[in-house]
Amino acid sequence: MSDFSLSSLRAAAAMVHDQVPPTPQFAWPLLAGRIGVETWVKHENHTPTGAFKVRGAITYIDWLRRTHPEVSGIITATRGNHGQAQVRAATAAGLQATIVVPHGNALEKNAAMRAFGATLIEHGHDFDSAKAEAIRLAAEQGLFMVPAYHTQLVRGVASYGLELFDAVPDLDTVYVPVGCGSGLCGTIAARDALGLKTKVVGVVSAHVDAAKRSFEAGQLLTSPTAYTFADGVAVCTPVQAALDYFGPRADRFVGVTDDEVADAIRIYWQDTHNLAEGAGAVALAALIQEKEQMRGKKVAVILSGGNGDMSQMAQILGGDTPRVTTDMRKAI
Repeated sequence: MSDFSLSSLRAAAAMVHDQVPPTPQFAWPLLAGRIGVETWVKHENHTPTGAFKVRGAITYIDWLRRTHPEVSGIITATRGNHGQAQVRAATAAGLQATIVVPHGNALEKNAAMRAFGATLIEHGHDFDSAKAEAIRLAAEQGLFMVPAYHTQLVRGVASYGLELFDAVPDLDTVYVPVGCGSGLCGTIAARDALGLKTKVVGVVSAHVDAAKRSFEAGQLLTSPTAYTFADGVAVCTPVQAALDYFGPRADRFVGVTDDEVADAIRIYWQDTHNLAEGAGAVALAALIQEKEQMRGKKVAVILSGGNGDMSQMAQILGGDTPRVTTDMRKAI
């Protein structure tokens, strides 16, 4: 287990803040009026890559440079936000970055990764195929394969938890989106390091709920398909190391439907004029689902990303819910 002490997390946060300023947390009055709950939004859509993963990439690449100085390039598989974060941090550290995505990946996320300096490779028609190709290329080309979950990623991601809890230490509950688990684990690590009693709730898609069922069963379970437009939480097989950490420490899990997520995106736009991607809005959708039991409490939601494609966002803001018919599998 990595060192998640307060001094370790503060050092990681200082490293993150050298490149990424703290993001704001706002208590939006229109949200409070609509939901009936004092609601703080942690705006991880305001980072240089539009998502929280930029934080963990900074600490991970720093660790990689110190522990594997012979590495000249990295490779990873992604659907977008993880890839943007890794290529940004890698190129800033003088490393080459190769990113493998499945065919049919979001064009705007592909363009963003290329703009940060990635060599982008399209392979297969789901995430699992892209990951297999990344592993093959890593061995063939001598590149370092970056995983979806690692304790050094968690140390960096925990910086948003520290920012939130430093600003609003008396929160009753925080809702956190869960893909591979770095966000949930980072939030828990920050809470525990600060000695707070805030409940941390994991949020998944009700259509791809392996993390929720694994948490409730106390063992790793899988989802057969990943049919959700909230691709950042479309994880079919949770990461065992993440489950080992959040399993005894998270309060509970909530599953939200695509219709609930689409509604939360529209509410974010109406009440805050922030445009959240699907995975970025699941935490708000969960709070709305549980608003009656949250009455009278001070609550936060993590808006973890704002990288939705324009065509999809236009459909959602027009009142529809995107229907996913291709199983893209385990997106990060």
